[in-house]
Amino acid sequence: MNDSHAAPAAPAPEPDQAPDPAAAEPAPEPVAPLHGVRVLDLATLFAGPLSATLLGDFGAEVIKVEHPHRPDPSRGHGPAKNGVGLWWKLLGRNKRTITLDLSTPGGRDVLLRLAADADVIVENFRPGTLEKWDLGWEQLSAVNPRLVLARVTGFGQVGPYARRAGFGTLAEAMSGFAAVTGEADGPPTLPPFGLADSVAALSTAYAVMTALHGRARTGRGQVVDMAIIEPMLTVLGPQPLWYDQLGYVQPRTGNRSTNNAPRNTYRTRDGRWLAVSTSAQSIAERVMRLVGRPELVDEPWFGTGAGRARHADELDAAVGDWIAERDSAEVIAAFERAEAAVAPINDVRDVLEDEQYRALGSITEVEDEELGTIRMQNVLFRLSETPGAIRWAGRPHGADTEAVLAELGIGAEELRTLRENGAL
Repeated sequence: MNDSHAAPAAPAPEPDQAPDPAAAEPAPEPVAPLHGVRVLDLATLFAGPLSATLLGDFGAEVIKVEHPHRPDPSRGHGPAKNGVGLWWKLLGRNKRTITLDLSTPGGRDVLLRLAADADVIVENFRPGTLEKWDLGWEQLSAVNPRLVLARVTGFGQVGPYARRAGFGTLAEAMSGFAAVTGEADGPPTLPPFGLADSVAALSTAYAVMTALHGRARTGRGQVVDMAIIEPMLTVLGPQPLWYDQLGYVQPRTGNRSTNNAPRNTYRTRDGRWLAVSTSAQSIAERVMRLVGRPELVDEPWFGTGAGRARHADELDAAVGDWIAERDSAEVIAAFERAEAAVAPINDVRDVLEDEQYRALGSITEVEDEELGTIRMQNVLFRLSETPGAIRWAGRPHGADTEAVLAELGIGAEELRTLRENGAL
């Protein structure tokens, strides 16, 4: 600990005073908020597994169930080091890993035994797959009426597209996200990362917690039907309402907004890109005074975000020219003094050095048995009394199979039989 942050030493007890035994006892470790919640993660790539990761970060016991010969594809997705997939280290953190072929009688039996003591199952098979294996809601709820079954698919459990292969990219396309993303004269643009999957994962974790809260009142679990195409539709805001009431279809505007201006990216003298936002009227006024154009604030059209957006060329020129004459540090400092909104456009190298992310602890170090010390995103938010934690990074394929099955009372002979029958 840095001495400047150390607490002052407690005064020594007077010679005739007995030390207080309670004072010497270390404070008990806080119990994680989801301690005691058991989650079976049957899902792959990426929304379902990430939702289970989010639950595990705050204390849920997550058991990752993978096929014996076809592990979660995220293990081989993207860059690897020494043959170890790095994406899996993030996605698989705080999970114990077992192998199980659910299509075999032995695998089905083991899953039902696991389900009997579970709180949540997360799966993303095409609709009808679990039912084909006699592992549908009827069978699962029969062994555990308190179970919450989260079914995460591209298009949901019903409808004409339900049985289609579904990925986040299709949700980004279908929801309207791609249609409004990109330059006005360019093609619709897809994000270069799993945006829709991540939004669906957050939504699924929220849905699971909602179902668990409902179970606390009713004593019964239920099915969560999460279609990846729906959360993306929600985060796009009031577009359906605009069209329904006004016939308005939001166009592509690049980095600009149809709702306010100036709102864009601007390059500084030293080659850095900065983002400026003026969603609030007061911020827009401060920016224009800062860049030496206070007369624009008095224009009749400046009083509304839509009015400013119609004059985006003029506002962008004023802000862009001022920023282009200064280095990034000078611009950011000036915006901060003016209480205006600006941020550097970081790449991942910048993120790891950013002092605000460091202050928040947004990137943390994790000790890993395969790769040593690795850095990754920390848990998603901070709780003052029962914080989350990363206990370990993604484990090797099937590393915990014997230990987890032993907890079910499966001994060496039954384990051998299961292996011989292809269940493990």
